[in-house]
Amino acid sequence: MIDGSSARIVSALRRWIATAPPGARLPSTRTLVSQHRASPVTVQKALRDLISQGLVETRTGVGAFVRAAPVIRPNDYGWQTAALGSSNISAARPSTALRTAPNDVIALHAGYPDRELLPERLVRAAFGRAARSDATVGRPPAGGLPDLQAWFATELGSTAGAGVAAPSPRDVVIFPGSQSALGAAFRALVGVDGPLLVESPTYWGAILAAKQAGVQVVPVPSGADGPDPAELARAFAVTGARAFYAQPNFANPTGAQWAPEQADRVLDIARRSGAFVIEDDWAHDFGISADAIPLAGRDDSGHVVYLRSLTKSVSAAVRVAGLIARGPARDRILASAEAESMYVSGVLQAVALDVVSQPAWRTHLRGLPRQLAARRDLLVDALREHAPSARLDSVPGGGLNLWLRLPDAVELPRFVRDCEDAGVIVAAGDEWFPTEPTGNYLRLNYSGPNPGSFPEAARTIGRLLDRH
Repeated sequence: MIDGSSARIVSALRRWIATAPPGARLPSTRTLVSQHRASPVTVQKALRDLISQGLVETRTGVGAFVRAAPVIRPNDYGWQTAALGSSNISAARPSTALRTAPNDVIALHAGYPDRELLPERLVRAAFGRAARSDATVGRPPAGGLPDLQAWFATELGSTAGAGVAAPSPRDVVIFPGSQSALGAAFRALVGVDGPLLVESPTYWGAILAAKQAGVQVVPVPSGADGPDPAELARAFAVTGARAFYAQPNFANPTGAQWAPEQADRVLDIARRSGAFVIEDDWAHDFGISADAIPLAGRDDSGHVVYLRSLTKSVSAAVRVAGLIARGPARDRILASAEAESMYVSGVLQAVALDVVSQPAWRTHLRGLPRQLAARRDLLVDALREHAPSARLDSVPGGGLNLWLRLPDAVELPRFVRDCEDAGVIVAAGDEWFPTEPTGNYLRLNYSGPNPGSFPEAARTIGRLLDRH
């Protein structure tokens, strides 16, 4: 009611301002209350709206006045060309996965799960409790809240193999999301101009973080079973690299999961090379027909630096991740984190800890595989029926995405544009390759909104493939 009344007053005053000279005094609040038969609160809200729109200015103890129209002139930022010099930051556009889609399209491009797959009730309650706690005014330790550090350490420790020592809470550094953690790890463990081995294809955000850190990315071919061990060993030997970034469980974008034997081979290569494996366990909570088994659970010698984010599984508003590193590596990563952000919001940490400490969190996780499987299978079946010329090399046992291979004759940028023109937004696979792509791929997110539209999306993709 107040919003409707204030909008009516704003509209009337905008008409009056359009004919009034700059500096003209607006009618007093008492006069406006009488003219519009509104409360003083409603009138004050209307005046605040006009101030925020730059139409009105107030003078304490005097009143409100029509603000002079600003002089519009072209901006000249040419001087910044010399001041900034050559750019050493990637000029690539933001990833398709971050685009916000209108409601009237079918969105298969996003990098986040639909809110129906999130513990929304737990998150809302946790924010309410955090708002009433000391977290709203306190400064947390640089490494993170001790109880949250202990939770991440316990979670990883529960997966440790026989004879492998569990990490301690001190080994954990809390970050504002995995992107920040990747940047800190790359800076601390690789350094400017140092070589970083990565799977190809791999997570586009890791490629971006490496570029921002000035790290030289070296691709290692990776397929449905993970990276080629021989190629990985050769890359370590040729480049002298001391770090390998990988996603052993439900890799983004391919969905690949390493077999235990593959994990042992990769870990053995890293040990013989005196190198780190930076393990990104991004989909730990999104297993469907298989569980995520961290590579870090096989190592207590500090070769594996382990990263797990809660942003996708808890809420996009709760950007909290835990990075676990042992020995001097942990200290260097913490120093890098402190230089960038000093500490992570205590409120967000308190919310994350609250959510994952609730019994209902485990109940929520137990229901996720069934929900994800239904969405994944619906999209897989629809693609196989309506887009038979596209190829799925494997159906992932977890994660959020399908990695769809298109025929080589397809002109990918044009195909993606045609899909969007037809009301289906897809993500071109080129973004996930650190160098030239090895084929035409789409990354399709089956965890997004409106899964009932998946058959229609598949029909659109199949029809456009026939045309191309």
